[in-house]
Amino acid sequence: MLSVCAILALSAVRPAVPASVLTLRGGVSNAPKVQYHAMAAGGAAKTKEPVPANLLSGALSGAYVSFAAVLSITVASALGDVSPGVSKLVFGGLFPIALLHILAGGNQLFTGNTAACAMAYYEGLIDMDALIRNWVVTYAGNLAGSIAFLEAFKMTGLLTGSTAKMAAGITAGKIKATFMQQVVKGIFANWLVCLGVFMATGESDLVGKMVGAWFPVSAFVMIGFEHSIANLFLLPLGLAAGADATVMDTITKNIIPVTIGNIIAGAVVFGGSYSYLYGALGGHTKD
Repeated sequence: MLSVCAILALSAVRPAVPASVLTLRGGVSNAPKVQYHAMAAGGAAKTKEPVPANLLSGALSGAYVSFAAVLSITVASALGDVSPGVSKLVFGGLFPIALLHILAGGNQLFTGNTAACAMAYYEGLIDMDALIRNWVVTYAGNLAGSIAFLEAFKMTGLLTGSTAKMAAGITAGKIKATFMQQVVKGIFANWLVCLGVFMATGESDLVGKMVGAWFPVSAFVMIGFEHSIANLFLLPLGLAAGADATVMDTITKNIIPVTIGNIIAGAVVFGGSYSYLYGALGGHTKD
C-alpha cells in the first residue's frame, strides 16, 4: 500500500510538459507549428553550406539512396515467384533506410530541400537566389553520388540473375507512363517524403525519427509513386542490367516530369500549405 502511495505521489509532482511538445513514450514530439519553423530554419541553414560541402553532402545522400535501392532489389528479387504484393511490401519496407541515413547524417537531399528551403523562403529567412542555388547544387550532388555508386556497384559482379532482371524490369516500367502521369506521381511521392522529413524533424529521439520517416516513404514506394533522386540510380541501374531503353528515354519520360512533380509537391503542396497553416503565408508569427 505504501509503495502505491509513493508512486502516486511521484506522478503528482512530475514536471508539466510545455504546450509546444506532444508527449510520446521514450521522448517528445514537437507540436506541428514548432516542427514547421524548425524545418524552415533547417532549410535556411542548408542554403548557407559552401558549395563544395553542399555537393559532398548531396553525393552522400545519393549514395545512401542507392544503397537502399540495391538492398530492396536484391532482397525482393530473391523471393522468386511470389505474390506481387509481397514483393512490393518487402521493397517498400526496406527502402526507407535511405531517408533514415540521410536524416541521421544531416545530409542534403533535393526532394526534402524543395520543402525545407521553400519554407525558409516563405518565412523570409533566405532569398530566391539562395533557394535556387541550393536546389541546383544539391541535385547535382545527389546525381554524382548515385552515378558514382552505380559504377562501383557494377564492379562487384552482383548485378546478375534475379537482381539484374528486376532492375531492368523496373527501368522499363518507369518510362511507360505519360508526361502528366509522371508529374502527378512525382507530386504524390514527394508529398509523402516531405511528410516523413517533417515528422522526423519533430522527434527528440532516434526511434521517433525512424517511425516518423519510415511509413510515409514506405507508402510511396509500395504504391508506385515516383521519386527523382531514387530514379537517378534506379534508371541507370536498369540500363546497365540490359533494359530495352535509352538514356534519353529515362530523362525525357521520367526524370524531367518526375522532378517537376517533386518540386511542386515540396514547394507548393507541402511547404506552401504548412506555411499557410503555421507560418508567414497564413499571417502567423513564429511565437
